[in-house]
Amino acid sequence: MDSRLSGVLHVLLHMAEQEGPVTSETLAVAMGTNPAVVRRTMAGLREQGFVSSAKGHGGGWVLARDLASVTLRDIYRALGSPRLLALGHRSDAPDCLVEQAVNAALDTAFREAEAVLLARLGEVSLAVLSADFHVRYAARPRAQVSHDR
Repeated sequence: MDSRLSGVLHVLLHMAEQEGPVTSETLAVAMGTNPAVVRRTMAGLREQGFVSSAKGHGGGWVLARDLASVTLRDIYRALGSPRLLALGHRSDAPDCLVEQAVNAALDTAFREAEAVLLARLGEVSLAVLSADFHVRYAARPRAQVSHDR
């Protein structure tokens, strides 16, 4: 399963909570990966104008756009539009008419489901996610410790 979208959204929201630049090393901890993967991923987001970076002491990654102007679909597309559904179909016997009928039905259903999912991702901005985080943060018991803040 491809979890890049979830991971990148997680990191972007962490970045939104920071006052200044965040290093690749710090983001790697939040993503559970190594800094080289973060740099590669963030470089792609920089090319799309979602983040910017500064080198040197005090440098790192910062958000380049307002959270309200970026949708989940924007980030999904910036990641190269990874496969949304893990389901697939058989292709063991492409000449089999039964397999063709099943695959045709599944292809139609998959395309329709992906269209609905992409439409929904386009309705949700990073600002909506940030607001949800803040509601959850305010409602949590004060004794609870979380890595998310």
